[in-house]
Amino acid sequence: MDIALLGEVMVGKLLEAGLLHSYADIYRLEQRRDEVRCLVIEQQRKTDGGAKTVRVEFGEKRTATLLKGIEESKSRPLSRVLTALGIRHVGANTAELLAEHFGTMDAIAAATEESLQEVAGIGPEVAASVVKWFASEAGRKTIAELKAVGVNMTQPKRRRAAGELPLAGKTVVVTGTLANYDRKQIEQRIKDLGGKVSSSVSKNTDFVLAGEAPGSKLDKAQALGVKVLSEADFEALIRS
Repeated sequence: MDIALLGEVMVGKLLEAGLLHSYADIYRLEQRRDEVRCLVIEQQRKTDGGAKTVRVEFGEKRTATLLKGIEESKSRPLSRVLTALGIRHVGANTAELLAEHFGTMDAIAAATEESLQEVAGIGPEVAASVVKWFASEAGRKTIAELKAVGVNMTQPKRRRAAGELPLAGKTVVVTGTLANYDRKQIEQRIKDLGGKVSSSVSKNTDFVLAGEAPGSKLDKAQALGVKVLSEADFEALIRS
């Protein structure tokens, strides 16, 4: 949700202090303001002998900034909330597709795998993951608690045409081993986002997605001047 001062380290401190047990507890921290203020954090300070790590209280000023950011995050669009839930296969781009198509969290929660796949860019694997999460007790509880603390659950609908998908009209060749996808998953992901997967590199290839140990396809792409993307480059492209 991009809340100021609520990074990984701070979340860890809040968990250690017993102040967080669920997503919704973030929005209850105002009620425990004094405990947040008294949390001890580590800071780097310059001294004559170089940088030194010191332990200080989180303090009132930081607490005020944190709580203000938390309050402001309640009004973020539905897509940002979906992304923050950590649903498998639902990153920022997929969350945007779902939010724009369905418009409300309740509509997404009620969607079937078939209706989810009617959204351009959503394939069977993503659809199954979304249905499974919203059908789980933990998923239902999380949404109910976030609603209760006032987190926004809506976003204006906007149906994307197939041509608006990030890989629309692109021919992609995949080579090597990827960290976050097996071959079937990445090929489905490319298709879901409007692209076409090819097994061989040619002058008509738009780009090659290269993982570890890419082999001869990478050599051919470089010889033909075809653009080569790493897995990180690919993720950045589909989020743009």
